Amino acid sequence: MLCRVTLSGLVAASVVTASFDRNLAYSSPSRRHPSLAVPLAHVSKRQTGELFAPAEVNFTHGVASGDPYADSVILWTRLSPTVDSVASDLVPGGVAPIYDDAEGAQPSSKAACVEFKIATDQALTDVVDQGRAYTTSDVDYTVKFEAGGLQPFTTYFYQFNVCDSDKVSPLGRTKTTPAKTQKVDQNIRLAVYSCSNYPEGYFNAYGNPARKDSVDYVLHLGDYIYEYEPDSSLPNRNPSPNRETYSLYDYRARLGSYRTDADLLLSHAQFAWIPVWDDHEVANNAWKNGTENSSGDVFRRRKQAAVRAYYEWMPLRQADMDDSLRVWRSFGFGTLFDLAMLDTRQYDRDLTVLGGIAGLGGNSAEVEKQVDWQNRTVMGFKQEQWFYDQLRESSQRGAAWRVVGNQVVFSRMTLGILGDTPFNRDQWDGYLANRDRVYQCLEEGKINNTVMLSGDSHASWVSDLAWLGKRAYDEDTGKGAFGVELAGTAVTSSSPVGGTPKFAANLLSQWLISQNPELQWQDLFYRGYFEMSIGYEAIKATFFGISDVKKRSDDEVVLAQFLINSGENRLARNPTVGGGRAKSGALKNGRVDIF
Repeated sequence: MLCRVTLSGLVAASVVTASFDRNLAYSSPSRRHPSLAVPLAHVSKRQTGELFAPAEVNFTHGVASGDPYADSVILWTRLSPTVDSVASDLVPGGVAPIYDDAEGAQPSSKAACVEFKIATDQALTDVVDQGRAYTTSDVDYTVKFEAGGLQPFTTYFYQFNVCDSDKVSPLGRTKTTPAKTQKVDQNIRLAVYSCSNYPEGYFNAYGNPARKDSVDYVLHLGDYIYEYEPDSSLPNRNPSPNRETYSLYDYRARLGSYRTDADLLLSHAQFAWIPVWDDHEVANNAWKNGTENSSGDVFRRRKQAAVRAYYEWMPLRQADMDDSLRVWRSFGFGTLFDLAMLDTRQYDRDLTVLGGIAGLGGNSAEVEKQVDWQNRTVMGFKQEQWFYDQLRESSQRGAAWRVVGNQVVFSRMTLGILGDTPFNRDQWDGYLANRDRVYQCLEEGKINNTVMLSGDSHASWVSDLAWLGKRAYDEDTGKGAFGVELAGTAVTSSSPVGGTPKFAANLLSQWLISQNPELQWQDLFYRGYFEMSIGYEAIKATFFGISDVKKRSDDEVVLAQFLINSGENRLARNPTVGGGRAKSGALKNGRVDIF
């Protein structure tokens, strides 16, 4: 009698080598935490062996790659059933069926089989790795492969197809990182983003570097989605579901809606991403025990749903299978730089401001009493120790730069009124001892060339890393600084000062510059992103403003450019920061266009 390969007892000969195990969506974020994992034994037991036919499924949300290493990269796609192939309603907006107990739907017994191949050429003839895996409703029909056997700092092309068919996904491009001991022979270029609110505008900022082919990798510092009930004035920019997100169904639908934006799809297909979450991937002003409008068991279940959906939909690795919420991780880019991606929101953050602004309203009074507590932390002590170890190890191994991806603005920012009222206690200004410990680590370890990247604020801030009140600092020369902070504005999310005209916003920026000695450039008006070109001798940062996020366009403005010379630990003054010119905001000792 001939042996037959079956799926739960029935013939599935076309997918002999496929497995659930190779689809990393089933193991993210953690198999060891039942509320987050998908038990494969249960999935396999439920399968009837029936597979979706090629005509019954489509690649509905493009392709993506991320978390590149020197020898591997994560590849992502979604193979979703069509309307006629399942007995369930579609999510509004054309997103395919998403199953969740809260919606009263049962997981499908049918599986889809997906193949991938990755090659050195666009024609996919020089194949380096390939494989097969199943996907099911249990993981929202998402697919995540780790493509291995790759060469360092090399461009690859990849594609998915329905097993044993010619139905294919769009073609994707990705790039591995240099080997850790490799001397990099060219500058490495990054695009840095945060805060993309779908109802507030089009994601032009994502598409522009892809159209220019101006970067090697993309960093996203969080707020990839927003959980709010949508209320857009733009046509077709209200994402699913039509309510605030709470359930697994909700977060999957919201992510799916965002991943229909053409420019976001283009960026994912063109570049390897290294993402991390902020607060809105769960809910506004999240901390370890709640958000602005959820706490207790409601918050716990909400966070579990959000984290699981995020890992299903994003091309990232789970850093530690024993740690259900660990998204903080590191990457080495040859001897040029080390990148640490922090989680200053969800992991173990102490109480933050819930409502109110500028120290007034909500629970601001309670937070104000805690800001000086020595045991107060923005990231949790486990992550803190890891971060300090990363900084020291990077310096000791001789990497030229230490780049830190972080959510909230690190530098002290005061409004300069009512006794130096802080701009926002929801930033590092609400966790003073934790910030002091970072500076102490840099000082005691004699760690140079540290660049902090920040998002969240929906505004741009470029500062010297100055330990004010603890170490002498000269705002004109930058002497005494420990490094530089580059904080970018939002992709689309509204400015802290709303629709204030440019000339008025610039006046507010000028006030902020005058009240904060370390702050060298600030802009409240533009949405956009920034690019970094990292070399051994210097880092060049270019900030781009999107002319109008209310319409799809590739128009953008170079707002300001900055240089960080190796060994100087400050923004370059030659003779003035940023060359003394900017197109918006306020530049210390420089000129800014009025209109």
